[in-house]
Amino acid sequence: MKIGELAERSGCLVETIRYYERIGLLAPPDRSSNNYRAYTELHAERLLFIRHCRALDMTLDEVRTLLDFRDAPGQNCEGVNALLDKHIRHIVDRIANLSILETQLRELRSRCVVTDTTGACEILHALGTADTCDEPAKRGGID
Repeated sequence: MKIGELAERSGCLVETIRYYERIGLLAPPDRSSNNYRAYTELHAERLLFIRHCRALDMTLDEVRTLLDFRDAPGQNCEGVNALLDKHIRHIVDRIANLSILETQLRELRSRCVVTDTTGACEILHALGTADTCDEPAKRGGID
């Protein structure tokens, strides 16, 4: 199949497929007699795997590691479990940090109870003070 067919079938952009080839996540396809890329079902399956991983917010390095495991079917899957456990911890930390961010944004939003001029806007004033910027660091949150 041509790259356009693979893109349509997978829901990936052509540029994304080419990028995955360039960085080695997707093997370059053979070329047909007219020099078009000739993708196979294996490319489509691998691309689906990559897309599932990316949908789970995995980094390209994590995807590469999982692909390495997938390409070695006789290998022990302990590393796969470890990678997922680490990714889960990362997601839990991000959720906690996003919750802190939400609280900060709600507090900031609560400063404006009356629509006034931007010169008197308490939100804009608070954003310009050092203590507002220091809040995430004090809480161990987002910086």
